[in-house]
Amino acid sequence: MAIKSKEYRDFTKPELDDKLRQLEEELFKLKFQAKTAKLDKPHKITLIRRDIARIRTFLRQLELKEKVKGEN
Repeated sequence: MAIKSKEYRDFTKPELDDKLRQLEEELFKLKFQAKTAKLDKPHKITLIRRDIARIRTFLRQLELKEKVKGEN
């Protein structure tokens, strides 16, 4: 099940990194199943890609916040 954006905001950077790694592994497995014609729910690929994009967005926001704090 997909996590909502609000829930990702509460994650720490290591938690986001771990979740990103898990989702990328799951996406790889789903793509492999799609190529071998054994994928039951093809829409899961789209959902996981969106979650990956959300996490990368939050990681980038954290990176920019740290950069701004470092300049002050």
